[in-house]
Amino acid sequence: MEASFWHNKWESNQIGFHENSTNPGLVRHFDKLELPSGSRIFVPLCGKTLDIHWLLSQGFKVVGAELSEIAIKQLFEELNILPMVEDTEDGKVYTAQGIQVFVGDIFTLDSTRVGRIDGIYDRAALVALPEAVRMKYTAHLRGLSNTAPQLLITFDYDPATMDGPPFSVTKQEVESHYAEYYSLNQVQNSELEGGLKGWCPARVNIWTLMPA
Repeated sequence: MEASFWHNKWESNQIGFHENSTNPGLVRHFDKLELPSGSRIFVPLCGKTLDIHWLLSQGFKVVGAELSEIAIKQLFEELNILPMVEDTEDGKVYTAQGIQVFVGDIFTLDSTRVGRIDGIYDRAALVALPEAVRMKYTAHLRGLSNTAPQLLITFDYDPATMDGPPFSVTKQEVESHYAEYYSLNQVQNSELEGGLKGWCPARVNIWTLMPA
């Protein structure tokens, strides 16, 4: 999607994609990555997700990337944390104890700027991107993280019934992005209660990706 699409969503508070509780798949499956407390977890296209609250509560450090500064301001307000805000030539960076969030286009980030990444939690990034961009994104994510372990959540539905985002990402597509680099394990395949956007039948697929 164009950057303006997401900026407009946050500016108009049309954020139905924002979950009002911690994602149950994160709680149920994140320990399968076998990452020790203190690991730095990258959350791409993070918005103001409550999943960050959970990761911090478990002793992890969080590195986020988000296009909308509105979302990041709300994230820190809801965390009740006053961040240090740094203007750089590549965009703003919000930093506090245990958390750092880069504001801007994720494709402008590089591994030097982001620093070490021990694991990735992708709930809302891959499914937010149109098909033409997803291969570029997954390659970029591997480069940023040095192919770090990943918990990935996707949706599978008939794309003829609904326009994304979130987009349908099939098992075959996940394999096309990652099977060459990771050992893939589908740890959940379940019907999404209530459907996407409250009406579209869909299945939730959750994957652990471990470096091959």
